Amino acid sequence: MNTLTDRYLAATLRSVPSQRRDEIANELRASIEDMIDDRTGGGADPIVAEREVLTELGNPDVLAVRYADRRLQLIGPTYYLVWLRLLKLLLSFIPALVATIVTVVGVASGEGFGAIGPGIVVALHVGVHIAFWLTLIFAIIERSQPTVDLPAWTVDQLPDVPANRDISLADTVASVVMLVVAIGYLPFQYYRSWVRGADGENIPILDPALWSFWLPALIVVLAARVVFEIVKYRIGRWNWALFGAKALLDLAFSVPLAWLALSDRLLNPVLADRLSWLADVDNRNIVGAVIAVGAAAVVVWDLIDTALKTRGQAA
Repeated sequence: MNTLTDRYLAATLRSVPSQRRDEIANELRASIEDMIDDRTGGGADPIVAEREVLTELGNPDVLAVRYADRRLQLIGPTYYLVWLRLLKLLLSFIPALVATIVTVVGVASGEGFGAIGPGIVVALHVGVHIAFWLTLIFAIIERSQPTVDLPAWTVDQLPDVPANRDISLADTVASVVMLVVAIGYLPFQYYRSWVRGADGENIPILDPALWSFWLPALIVVLAARVVFEIVKYRIGRWNWALFGAKALLDLAFSVPLAWLALSDRLLNPVLADRLSWLADVDNRNIVGAVIAVGAAAVVVWDLIDTALKTRGQAA
């Protein structure tokens, strides 16, 4: 159901302490139903009565504050909700937009991946400035025009009831970020790694010969995983089709990685010139076995965990 009452309850409960939500939800729903019954008992239309009751109760954010027994008091109650809504809106895109522009300009200027750091720093500075100046402006407005009339709240402003998602946005963002970092590292290590030659030249960690097929193929698989994470979030729940797609993508990455490691084709042979212990065949075999076993263990653990989630959510 997604009635006006459901939407009003959802909008109210999102700002109250989680341990009191069930209690407040039952109490508030009962009060709303009683008020609607009083009006319909006098001959009012149920739909009209519901809108009148919710309008009479007022802004759900204000009602939530009363239930939570706290005050809207950062800059003052008159403009608090308007300030908070505008602050969230501005912080949701302006720092990220500025950081992207700074990073793109840095990359175009030849800074490479080193342009990411300044972009993040600029984003933090922009966020702090937005919060400071917006708060100052609203504080001045409140003290100079404390009696200004703001637009009245109406039930048409109620948001839809949020969907009950089993896959969170935070988990999706974390997965996408890690995948993007992995995609970026594959070409990055070719130009700058932690191993340097005798003349200071860069020595890639992975065998450059892999760029003929395997590294581009692995990048394609990782990119497919990014798309998969977005699709998974849009669906919102694990199902067996998603589990099958994840299993195929995991195997498409881990099996070639393990094979390359076990066949001594993964690491750059030139590393042996700088890391003497890699010159020994047995040591290289041990490294390859560790990489292969580690990749297999991660995949098996991940698929078991995903299978358990799928069985629980598909039930």
